[in-house]
Amino acid sequence: MKHFWTSMILLGISGQVLAQRAVKIDVRMFASNAGHWYGIKDDHNVIGPKKDQPKYKPTQLREIGDNILLFQKNNGGWAKNYDIMAILTPVQKDSINNDKSNLNTTFDNGTSYTHVTGLAQIYEATQDQKYADGAIKGINFILDAQYGNGGWPQYFPLQKGYSRHITFNDDAYVGIMNTLKDIRDDRTRYGFVNGALRDRVSKAYDKGLECILNSQINDFGEVTAWCQQHDEVTLQPDWARAYEMPSICNAESAGIVQLLMDIDQPSARVVNAVKNAVNWFNESKIEGIRVKTVQAAPDTSRYTVSRVDRVVVQDPAAPPIWARFYELQTHRPIFCNRDGKIVYSLAEVARERRSGYGWYTYNPQKVLDRYPAWAKKWNVTE
Repeated sequence: MKHFWTSMILLGISGQVLAQRAVKIDVRMFASNAGHWYGIKDDHNVIGPKKDQPKYKPTQLREIGDNILLFQKNNGGWAKNYDIMAILTPVQKDSINNDKSNLNTTFDNGTSYTHVTGLAQIYEATQDQKYADGAIKGINFILDAQYGNGGWPQYFPLQKGYSRHITFNDDAYVGIMNTLKDIRDDRTRYGFVNGALRDRVSKAYDKGLECILNSQINDFGEVTAWCQQHDEVTLQPDWARAYEMPSICNAESAGIVQLLMDIDQPSARVVNAVKNAVNWFNESKIEGIRVKTVQAAPDTSRYTVSRVDRVVVQDPAAPPIWARFYELQTHRPIFCNRDGKIVYSLAEVARERRSGYGWYTYNPQKVLDRYPAWAKKWNVTE
């Protein structure tokens, strides 16, 4: 009897420990989607948020997993800009369920590849096969969307316009590649992926890497970095939205270089790509300025109401900063308005775009900070 009660006490303690260590989903990967759903009215969305829409807690794995499956389209992908943490009403659920054949599926704003990751996390904790099945459908969607040259479009099935371009914007490409790498390497969380599918994933990752290396911009003999988007056939930098011009884009390029630096036993091509990008980051850094956000009178446009402004101020003590875009050939920092007109200072950008878009970045500093240890590890010399 004594042993029985001892066992019950230990079980009780174990239960408390498990409760304290409750598994929860990493909701940060869905932040862009949720932020757009709540913050930007999109007529393409089937449902909009209700006032004070309640949310699931990150530990409510089955409820979140069921939401992810509900939002999954018939082709295995997902539409963007919904909050998978939202506790949906029956009417909202019906609307989403009835829209599954509308294949507006995308990788934009951290979509589809994050949903695969989320389902894998939930399957690992619950061992419920339906979440593994949903993840497998999502993996196949990613593989089906890949171009023959290894790149990925922003939307799949393909649509008209710039969304057909190979898209590095907002780290979509990097997110896909990191997901594929996890699937290839992580046999615990992705243990449900069979050998044949894992082999397809590995080949897709290798093709994706080849496309990255082939897309690095050689600007009249100087190898630099990457654009936000590249033509899906020629791999040359290309236009996306009217204010996202063909250019060398340091914000997204930093994420690409970080991905390359994560490769174990990098090839000579990978090493050279990293070295050239690091040289470019050093060449293109801007010193002695910072971008200051200031309160300003409300400015109403067709897109939003801006209550702040952004100005460039001189500051000798400021850390290095980089423009998001650099002009091809001249390598001057460039900016742009919604009319597609390129300008050469932030002050020339209309207020709505000046305050509503990230024209400067500190991302390359993460690469420069990491580079010495990486170079030493792989015996990289100048």
